[in-house]
Amino acid sequence: MEIFSQEWIALVITGLGTLFLLGEVLVNMRGIFALLGIGFITVYFTVYLETDSLILMLIIYFIGILLIIIDGKVLNDGTLAVIGTASMLASVALPAPNFAAGLYAVLGVLLGTGGSLFFLKVFKRRDMWNKITLKDQLTSEAGYNSINKEYRTLLNQKGITLNDMRPVGTIRIGTKDYSAVSNGQWIPKGTEIIVMQVDGTKILVEPQKNS
Repeated sequence: MEIFSQEWIALVITGLGTLFLLGEVLVNMRGIFALLGIGFITVYFTVYLETDSLILMLIIYFIGILLIIIDGKVLNDGTLAVIGTASMLASVALPAPNFAAGLYAVLGVLLGTGGSLFFLKVFKRRDMWNKITLKDQLTSEAGYNSINKEYRTLLNQKGITLNDMRPVGTIRIGTKDYSAVSNGQWIPKGTEIIVMQVDGTKILVEPQKNS
């Protein structure tokens, strides 16, 4: 078909293919987006490749998507996502008949990837992404609560100032050092103090009466 001789068509086909495939990963469309995406990508590779090369490039392309999914669901650090994206870009660039068409194909993948995020605003996201977000939130809250719990145990504990508090300074309680604040007082270095109040990670101290 004459339309496939146009270089810009690579942008349209790879863009729509990537848009729908990654859209299916992000939101639950019961396979509709997946079928559309597979259709567009298959058309792209079929136009430019023989059967053997077609299968190879399809495998490389879908391995890229799989790496992105694994990164989002398991590692969540972006390493595999970068490798997966590079794999997808290479798979669409190599079969292109010329440099311009390859550039259009790469641009299509990038635009399709960015555009797929729009589906999150329109459709219900898959449960696995909600679980990942919830897990990160719970982990952060657990860490924050753990710190708060440690600081709460400092109430009424005695320590010593490691520098002049004007009114902020550093204190030592036991073997640990903490940042603390006095109640507007200037407390000299080496003064024995007592923790009067703990609010989150803010420690309020006063000099001991006998110091």
